[in-house]
Amino acid sequence: MIKITFPDGNVKEFAKGTTAYQIAESISPRLAADSLAASVNGATVDLNRAIEEDASIKFYKWDDPEGKHAFWHTSSHLLAEALEALYPGIKFGIGPAIENGFYYDVDSPVPITEADLETIEKKMIELSRNKEQLIRTEVSKADALKNFTEKGDPYKVELIRDLEDGTISFYTNGAFTDLCRGPHLPNTGLIKAIKLTSVAGAYWRGNEKNKMLTRIYGISFPKKSMLDEYLAMMEEAKKRDHRKLGKELELFCFSQRVGQGLPLWLPKGAALRDRLEQFLRGVQKEYGYQQVITPHIGNKELYVTSGHYAKYGKDSFQPIHTPIEGEEYLLKPMNCPHHCEIYRSKPRSYKELPVRLAEFGTVYRYEQSGELHGLTRVRGFTQDDAHMFVRPDQLLEEFEKVIDIVLYIFKTLKFDNYTAQISLRDPNNKEKYIGSDENWEKAESAIIQAAKEKGLNTVIEYGEAAFYGPKLDFMVRDAIGRKWQLGTIQVDYNLPERFDLTYKGADDKMHRPIMIHRAPFGSMERFVAVLLEHTGGKFPLWLSPDQVVVLPISEKFNDYAEKVSAYLNKYDIRSQVDDRNEKIGRKIRDNELKRIPYLLIVGEKEEAEGLVSVRAQGEGDKGQMTLEAFRDYMTDLVSHEIDANKMEQKN
Repeated sequence: MIKITFPDGNVKEFAKGTTAYQIAESISPRLAADSLAASVNGATVDLNRAIEEDASIKFYKWDDPEGKHAFWHTSSHLLAEALEALYPGIKFGIGPAIENGFYYDVDSPVPITEADLETIEKKMIELSRNKEQLIRTEVSKADALKNFTEKGDPYKVELIRDLEDGTISFYTNGAFTDLCRGPHLPNTGLIKAIKLTSVAGAYWRGNEKNKMLTRIYGISFPKKSMLDEYLAMMEEAKKRDHRKLGKELELFCFSQRVGQGLPLWLPKGAALRDRLEQFLRGVQKEYGYQQVITPHIGNKELYVTSGHYAKYGKDSFQPIHTPIEGEEYLLKPMNCPHHCEIYRSKPRSYKELPVRLAEFGTVYRYEQSGELHGLTRVRGFTQDDAHMFVRPDQLLEEFEKVIDIVLYIFKTLKFDNYTAQISLRDPNNKEKYIGSDENWEKAESAIIQAAKEKGLNTVIEYGEAAFYGPKLDFMVRDAIGRKWQLGTIQVDYNLPERFDLTYKGADDKMHRPIMIHRAPFGSMERFVAVLLEHTGGKFPLWLSPDQVVVLPISEKFNDYAEKVSAYLNKYDIRSQVDDRNEKIGRKIRDNELKRIPYLLIVGEKEEAEGLVSVRAQGEGDKGQMTLEAFRDYMTDLVSHEIDANKMEQKN
């Protein structure tokens, strides 16, 4: 017999070799029916996996990330089975589950296009109705190589050569066998609804020197109603695509002559960015930050010292060589090494700490062209970066103050649905990280304690830490339910050691500060993209590129419209005039499509009496106001949007 410990602490005995599914069924048939995978001693496994020793167990359902992962991973195998049936001789690369669905990279003897997806979907549904079991087989490296060599699948052979003997397993569903670690669903019959969403090209193993494979994306659900909801959300996402909205609202553009992944901010976009920056500068000033500016390049040795070159050298642009022999510079991939050098530019006393250095610093990282995506994946981006250098007794308080800043930003911009992810290092792969176990444990404990004291809704993710320290990452759900990572706070004992940063303590001895890395927006580019899609381009009034447009009902009133616009601009109410020779109904429709919050219509009566007829986006007519009344109305609205949240945050 073996002892099984459940999440509530209860312990039950079962016969050795009992499967996770049988254990779930012994508790409740409903639990067994709803479970998709299980955690056994912390490792996610198939429900069909036999348990041979005492273990703790937890069951994962659809609502759990681990449950979705098993569901979508199995769906990728079902896709491969369908492809092998439809395209004899097809060869397979990798087919993982991803955040929303799955994909498979394939080398097909005939091209596979979007037009073929419906046929493949039908085949997948046909196969799923067979309720094929996912059968796991552990194989030797020699047998694995023999199997895929005989099959003529060079991509699997290449993958197997990189694996250690004794760690290799196959999964078989129906007529298809794949190289895979799992976990998977008990059978394919649980997959009730499937949508193959797109076809793209992907270089084998992400290397542009390798062959371009066909990547087929898809998503699947246990109920058709879930798929219908998802497709409706995707339709809404298309309308909110930041690339589409950015073009319509004239915020940014890209140019092949400038280079891929290097956004050009247009006047309205630059003004939007500037307001976001000024907003954060104002918050930072209240919290005692000092603004600094650092160069766009740095000596290679700077990033060797910090450890960034060893970890990210392959993602950096090639070194820049100066005319002087032996000098090598890199485009700046990170701001933190530069801030370390600012800190150590003079002796520091314990009385000076914390030192808070902030910068909107532009950094450059190479992304493969196939991974570039609007503003969310670029090669040059500006971080709202800051680094605090603190004493050990200040660490918790400073960390909590940064949490306050992040939450205030989220509140002001109406990101109300978020989770704080405590990103820790992988305890089974510590060589990925720098620094001592002692310092890592102190840093991780500080983050966990701060998140608890602030009452955050948290999840813990192992293996998601930065190479120099653990993080608190804020995962935000936007208006249509998609998850984005916005804002990060990190505790770092390691860079102060690598840069030999010190301060003189009250005991007249030299001590090492602790470093907090912080970026509430993450990057200006990504944040604007997410904000665009979250709001659908309908920004808060204080942030909107154009707050007001004045619409003369005919050209006779253009002069009055210009006077109205000039008056409002004098009071920092962003206004313009639409003096096109169009009917007023057309002007109203066009400017509402531009998502301008307020439309002021002016004609004979308005000019004679010094009035404006006010129309609000999404609300219709608001009646007539004097210019002074409308000015005060707008000023009060903008002040309320920011100041009300600030007061609430302080309280």
